Amino acid sequence: MSLTLLAHATMLHRCRLFKDEFNINIQNVVASADLHQSIDLESIAKTFPAVKYKPDQFPGLVYHVKKPNAAILIFSTGKLIIAGAKSEMRATRAVSKLVEELKAGGLVIFGKPDVTIRNVVASADLGHRVDLEDTANILTGTIYEPDQFPGLIYRMKEPKAVILIFTSGKLVCAGARSEVDAERAVIKLHETLASEGLVHAIVQTNAIPVSA
Repeated sequence: MSLTLLAHATMLHRCRLFKDEFNINIQNVVASADLHQSIDLESIAKTFPAVKYKPDQFPGLVYHVKKPNAAILIFSTGKLIIAGAKSEMRATRAVSKLVEELKAGGLVIFGKPDVTIRNVVASADLGHRVDLEDTANILTGTIYEPDQFPGLIYRMKEPKAVILIFTSGKLVCAGARSEVDAERAVIKLHETLASEGLVHAIVQTNAIPVSA
């Protein structure tokens, strides 16, 4: 096994180990696709009454697919934008299902669409309290204005992601280009915070009843 493959396998193993520990969940996958042909949006709107198409307000048509659930913006150029899928695989399957349904409705689709993942949004919980003020002072690429918003924004360079951090340790990670990158970003953030002493155990306090 080459060093590159070994490093990749090691990274995937670490992501699996920490995914449950940090409760990492994919909330939204945004992708783009190209059908490589012009599409008659008027025909789609007539064939599928449930779609949303108001060309005087917006040039695209909104098409909803189910199982997997996703919303797909279709443009007359054949370009697509997919949103609302819960994984990269489901985003790709949503495009395949769209093509199947369009063909079943009488539209001719010639080729196989190319799908590119653009943004993966994930939620996570570090399980530790985070000192946001010290984090803002120690880490570069942060924005923290507690008078305006209770969270801290951290721009990670590698993997590229924007992470919203709350004192409770809860996170929202956006801007990753894959599920693995989103998971890597959360793991790397925890390692960085821990190495700087910026995470602290959450102390559970139980009220002690006062005797009469």
